[in-house]
Amino acid sequence: MEPLELVPLCKALMPVHETHAIEGTPEGSLLIGELRGATLEGERLNARQVGHAAADWLTVTPAGFATVDVRITFETEDGALLFMSYEGRSNLETGVACAAPKFKTGDPRYAWLTGIQAIAKGLWEPEKMCVTYPMVYEVR
Repeated sequence: MEPLELVPLCKALMPVHETHAIEGTPEGSLLIGELRGATLEGERLNARQVGHAAADWLTVTPAGFATVDVRITFETEDGALLFMSYEGRSNLETGVACAAPKFKTGDPRYAWLTGIQAIAKGLWEPEKMCVTYPMVYEVR
């Protein structure tokens, strides 16, 4: 087996527009952060968020662990629609978030995205209300 290879895909910015909290569920607290103006920027992938049905459903367990669950639609600079979803973990004390994005599209120009697994490590910046992933990598 070949060693794990990380191939740069893009930078991701996920600005949070509005938040809602549902406290006291059996799994913990659910914090819903509606996303607006998200972008993917890189040599291999450039896209901007379309529509308003995009959010991060962050669950904070009673033990203090945070799980990330994001779903969002993008349009590439050449008009292809992409759906991106990712799950991961977030450290609420440090703001560090680790994610595993997956993509769906019917556009043949971006069909390669549907077969990859991506990973990213980012930082929640409360003053900007944004999660920045400096680089999203394709795992090979």
